[in-house]
Amino acid sequence: MGAFKSFYDQVVRPVLDIIIPPRCPSCGDMVENDLQFCGTCWPQLKFITDPCCSACGRPFDVARDDELLCAPCLARPPKHDGVRAAVVYDELSRQIPLKLKYAGRIGLAKLIARFLGRHMPDDCDNLLLVPVPLHRGRIWRRGFNQAALIAQALHDSHEIDILLDSLLRTRATPPLKGMTAQQRRKILQGAIKVNPKYLDDIRGRDIMLIDDVYTSGATTNACVIQLKKAGAQTVTIYCWARVLRDGEEGGGGH
Repeated sequence: MGAFKSFYDQVVRPVLDIIIPPRCPSCGDMVENDLQFCGTCWPQLKFITDPCCSACGRPFDVARDDELLCAPCLARPPKHDGVRAAVVYDELSRQIPLKLKYAGRIGLAKLIARFLGRHMPDDCDNLLLVPVPLHRGRIWRRGFNQAALIAQALHDSHEIDILLDSLLRTRATPPLKGMTAQQRRKILQGAIKVNPKYLDDIRGRDIMLIDDVYTSGATTNACVIQLKKAGAQTVTIYCWARVLRDGEEGGGGH
């Protein structure tokens, strides 16, 4: 394996870089290395850093007291145990999940996993990676579940336990965009279940629930409820980008 990697790095890779040069995953401009943003796109990414809500990870524009909650979490405490998103969802960052899901750029799952790595806790012994499930019909059409690809990339780079089919989408659901919170909950009711053969594996574990984008939280909340019913100790959501509503505060710098 070492000899093959050396041959690839010294012979194959330089040839491929000439024929198919690496390009920025957002704008498509040529860059030096694979899965690297160009000098124009990189400074425009709105990374989510402290200070942020201690419950959901929603970023604050100015420093706040430790353990401070945002207004939505005060009004309705979340069922999950935190949201760890790499960046704010905007016109630039949205290109990554779009190209991953609809252009077949599955290598971008590794890019997302790389950025999520900075949110990893120090102790990973009790962690279990679980992707948000897709219905089998959508997997057949797309060819893959993007959340599962991201979870697999995190497993490969951090050696964290993983169960790719621990959650099952038992029926297809329509797009949730434009629906009220109540409508979303009704649509998703009973649509996501824990795979019964993994109950013993889930019980007592700290779950890293993986998705590409955190929008309303309706789908991930349905997953969280089922995982906690199955005995999960904590469920924290990890994703590439999170949507901020009009009037919410933005992300910080790098």
